Amino acid sequence: MTDHPLVKVRGFGLALSAVLLAGCASHSANVQETSSAKVELEKRLAALSSLGDEEPVPDTKPVPGRKLVPGTKPASGTKPVPGPKIVQTSSERPETVLTDGTHSELVMQHLPLSQSLDELEMLAVDQNPQLVRLYQEYNAASSRSHYVNKLPDPKLGASVFGDPIQTASGSQRAVLSASQAIPWLGKLNAEEQRSCFEAFAVRADYLSERLRVIAAVRTGWYRLYVIDQQIETATANQQLLKSLIDVANAQIATGTATQGDVLLGTLELSKLEERLLTYRKLRVAVQAEVNRLVARDADLAVFPPEELEIQIPELSAQQVYQSALDSQPEIQAAQLRMQATRWGIEVARLSRRPELTLSANYFLTDNNRPPSNLYQVGQDPWSLGAQVSIPLWKEKYDALENEATWKHLASNYSEQDLLDRYDALITELLAEAHRAEETAVLYKETILPQARQTLRADQESYSRGAVEFDRVIRDYRNLLTLELGYHQAIGELAISLTQLSRVAGHDFSISNVPVVPGLSDVN
Repeated sequence: MTDHPLVKVRGFGLALSAVLLAGCASHSANVQETSSAKVELEKRLAALSSLGDEEPVPDTKPVPGRKLVPGTKPASGTKPVPGPKIVQTSSERPETVLTDGTHSELVMQHLPLSQSLDELEMLAVDQNPQLVRLYQEYNAASSRSHYVNKLPDPKLGASVFGDPIQTASGSQRAVLSASQAIPWLGKLNAEEQRSCFEAFAVRADYLSERLRVIAAVRTGWYRLYVIDQQIETATANQQLLKSLIDVANAQIATGTATQGDVLLGTLELSKLEERLLTYRKLRVAVQAEVNRLVARDADLAVFPPEELEIQIPELSAQQVYQSALDSQPEIQAAQLRMQATRWGIEVARLSRRPELTLSANYFLTDNNRPPSNLYQVGQDPWSLGAQVSIPLWKEKYDALENEATWKHLASNYSEQDLLDRYDALITELLAEAHRAEETAVLYKETILPQARQTLRADQESYSRGAVEFDRVIRDYRNLLTLELGYHQAIGELAISLTQLSRVAGHDFSISNVPVVPGLSDVN
């Protein structure tokens, strides 16, 4: 019996409806699972955000293919966001597979941590490429001292005769030989001593460069402090200048001032903005240099302290010079190289000594002769030998010794020149440190209070119409210049003491010494 076509169409429609219902049910289940997964993810993110009050701990394990970069504080003027920050990148959108098979484009980043000066110094010592290179050179020089006193490698040889040598005991077809050269043992010892001193000199170069890098990091740190203080001072003077412009506008309303006063104040405000742009540009350059020293990205922020206490020790030039003689690695490197060149003279002198070579030979002989009572047929003969080199070329060895002698004399004068330079440098740095200290104290105790008092008095006089506006602007310029000069003197004092520590070879032990206070102590 054939079904009616309408029945077939209805049956096909019922089957299609069943398939669509099953698909909708499956989709609803997936949507529910996805929603539950998203709820779980939101709960985890909320739990992580609640940990924002705790200090984040950086992960110090290196990740292959990624450079481990220390963190820094957030930029000035922005508030740190507690806990991990959820961001979505624009150039790269890596996807994370969730438990339900869906994909998420969320990228989790931890906020960088601020770092102190000591932490930056440790990073520079561990990561600075110049220090790493010098340390590897020291390892190479140290390895050389372990083999220069060893004997040359023995030599083995074999010779095969095209036409065998016919002897009564048989035909000799080949000969095996072994030899060992034995240089003058005193020369080997002198070369070992020279290589050891050269390795110690390279190590002293590493320590000297280490002091230089640390001093450069500190110098950059103090320069950033000075720049930040100058930016802060200029910003505060912006507010002062704006208040002066407001006073000038009020005086115009009363008829006691002219529009030129406002224009003059606006011009000074523009100059101050230009000065701020210069300071910000300089800060970027100094920050990049500090980051270069610690071998990390140039745009990572570096934050110096808000206040700087400078303590200058009571030291004489003779004390610092004696400390440099005892602890300065650069001076030690010069002395070690002088000792190495002295052993170089000994190596050149012992090069005249003969070199002994011992040898042994073994001849392979065929048993191809009739027996004899006089000799043993087919016996392999052997021999021992000795050779001695004869140093005939006197001019050659004289030139070697003269070369070593001149090198030793040059190293001796290099050391003396280095000592003279350190003596002059110590005197200059101490004088600079005392000058900067006296300048800072003079600014704080005398010049700045007088400049502030003068500005306040002229401001009051201008409000009464007793003085001209350009006089008030001149007082403002003087105060700005003096405040910037005070911070500059503080920075120069810190940098001078940093360089003194580098020259002396170690940090000074400072106790019970006066502290140059900051501007906050000035009324």
